[in-house]
Amino acid sequence: MNLKSTAHAVGLVVLVVTAVLMTVIAAPQLVGADHTYTVVSGSMEPTIHVGDIVFVTDTPASTIEKGDIITFDRDRSDDIRTTHRVVDVVERDDGLFFRTKGDANEDPDTALVPASALVGVVSVSVPYVGYVLVFGATDVGIVAFVVIPAVLLVLSEAWNLLQVDRTERGALDSLDSSGSRPSSESSANEGGGAR
Repeated sequence: MNLKSTAHAVGLVVLVVTAVLMTVIAAPQLVGADHTYTVVSGSMEPTIHVGDIVFVTDTPASTIEKGDIITFDRDRSDDIRTTHRVVDVVERDDGLFFRTKGDANEDPDTALVPASALVGVVSVSVPYVGYVLVFGATDVGIVAFVVIPAVLLVLSEAWNLLQVDRTERGALDSLDSSGSRPSSESSANEGGGAR
C-alpha cells in the first residue's frame, strides 16, 4: 500500500469515527442516554477528567443510591450543571436529598442536592472529546474543522480531475502522433467509403 492510499484510509477512518462520535454527542438517545455535558473542572478526577464528555441518563430520584455519579443543577439561575458522586441519600420531611462529593475533593459539598435538581445519572464518560468540542465552537476551531477540510476536499477533487484530463489528453496525443485514429472514427470512415 503506498503513502497516498494509506493517507486516504487513515483520513476515512478519522472521518467516520468523528462523524459517529459527533452524531452520538448530538443525539445521545442513540446510545441510551438523554444528555451530554463537557466536564470543565477536575473535581471528579481520577474517575472523570477535565475535557471528558459525560453521557447522562434521566433517572427517577427514588432509584438513586449511594455511589451513583449524578448530574444536577447546582444553581437554577444558570445552565451550569455539576457532576458529583452521591455519598448519602437523605430523606427528610420536606423531601428527598442527596449529599454529594467530588472524588477529588476532601469534603462533601456544603449544600444538599434536592431531588428536584437531579438531571440524571452518568452512564458513561468519553475522554478528551470535550476539548475538541470546545475548540470546535471557536472561530479558529470552525476554520480548522470546517473551512480547511472543505478547501482540501475541493483542491483534492480538482487535482483528481486535472490528472484524469491530462491522462486522457496524453492518450489522444499518442494516438494522433502514431497515425492511428480512435476506432469509432475508423469505422465511420469505413462505413462512409462503401457505396
